Amino acid sequence: MDRRRFLAASSVGLVAAVAGCTGSATEGDDDPEPGSTTGSDANGTDADGEITVSADGEVEAEPDQATVDVGVTATGESADAVTDELASGAERLRETFDDLGIPDENVEEGRYRVHPARGRETDGFEGSHSFDVTLANVDRVGEVIDAAIEAGADDVGRVRFTLQEETRSTLREDAIDAALENADAEAAHIADNREVEITGTAAVTTGDVQVHAVRTEASDDAAGGAGGAPPTEIDADPVSVTASVTVTYTFEA
Repeated sequence: MDRRRFLAASSVGLVAAVAGCTGSATEGDDDPEPGSTTGSDANGTDADGEITVSADGEVEAEPDQATVDVGVTATGESADAVTDELASGAERLRETFDDLGIPDENVEEGRYRVHPARGRETDGFEGSHSFDVTLANVDRVGEVIDAAIEAGADDVGRVRFTLQEETRSTLREDAIDAALENADAEAAHIADNREVEITGTAAVTTGDVQVHAVRTEASDDAAGGAGGAPPTEIDADPVSVTASVTVTYTFEA
């Protein structure tokens, strides 16, 4: 994960407008409106005011984990016949995963269905059995797809590119840092505009931190890799991590 870049994300908006530089609390109204800020108390003396800003931060990194959805399908005159064919196909796929050196814990059962064939003119039964294969090396995605197809897989679904847990943790902090930097810049601009000086931070709230995985349809990209065909290559865009913060700053007029 050599490439990482921060994206300059503009503030989502202001939670509260600055209103403390020109006014004072009116008599008989001790509490300001929710979300407003004040710069003087009821007696006209200077008091700390507040600026509250919401901002987003985003970082990107190359994916370091991928999950491939592959499986087999079957049709037959009876449910038992379909079940037997799916079992044989699934066993061939498991052997292929073993030959590729994929740990058992990285192969999870996906969909398994056997049902009457659809369509008015169609009799019998049909079914499918899929697996979700997780790879720590995203460069092996094409290799796994090609090997699965050669082993009889005829249901190649989505590939999900994402981040390993350790990488997620690091980028989560980076995304929060980026959001805080954007909030600081926004608050500084407001303070300059209102001709006040920020003196500190009164409160910080973090919102959702999300990892935005990249998904692609492997069936659209798979070349098969068999019979002399070129090996499948699937390139993924960078994975992004976003965070949001709300920061309340104190200021003096």
